[in-house]
Amino acid sequence: MSQQSSTSSTSPTAPGSPEPLRIAVIVGSVRTERIGHTVSAWFADLVARRPDLSLDVIDVADLPLPLAGPSREPAPEAAAVLAESRPRLARADAFVVVTPEYNHSFPAALKNAIDWHREEWQAKPVGFVCYGGFSAGLRAVEQLRQVFAELHAVTVRDTVGFQGGAAAFDQGVPRDREPAEAAAKVLLDQLVWWGRALRQARATHPYGA
Repeated sequence: MSQQSSTSSTSPTAPGSPEPLRIAVIVGSVRTERIGHTVSAWFADLVARRPDLSLDVIDVADLPLPLAGPSREPAPEAAAVLAESRPRLARADAFVVVTPEYNHSFPAALKNAIDWHREEWQAKPVGFVCYGGFSAGLRAVEQLRQVFAELHAVTVRDTVGFQGGAAAFDQGVPRDREPAEAAAKVLLDQLVWWGRALRQARATHPYGA
């Protein structure tokens, strides 16, 4: 798995503060010409600024998993990918999925990557940043909520959405920057609440699905 699009960082915390919540930002688009990198980089920068959060960016394009779906005994190539991706997802306390909307849904590669993992999602919160067309990607998010519910994850209510995809950004930042950053703060605050609560719950009573 390529590391060029996967980064991690930890912001300093004040003495006595809770351990930073580990957030994995997942880039869901794999198209060659995609705005997913721009959207993800903008959002990841907001995460990195917060001392209560630590960041890991995972690009689905760097997860060359077989499209045939999960198998009990993956081929060596798939096993090597999973040996890197599974621990990173398992370490995360919460997730933010950055997804476009394709034909009223989300990318097939994103679904495949989600399906190849299971326990890593359980009893953890998931937030969404979406983009595309008139709906700003919200139809993709509504379907993803059903997928993550089946995987025993908890999706937070508020979403950051951008109408028009690439047209919503200029030089790497949203054209309507202040409303976008305000929406991102609401999403992250909700994610922190659920992330801390579920992290404590998993520590005191391991989740069994």
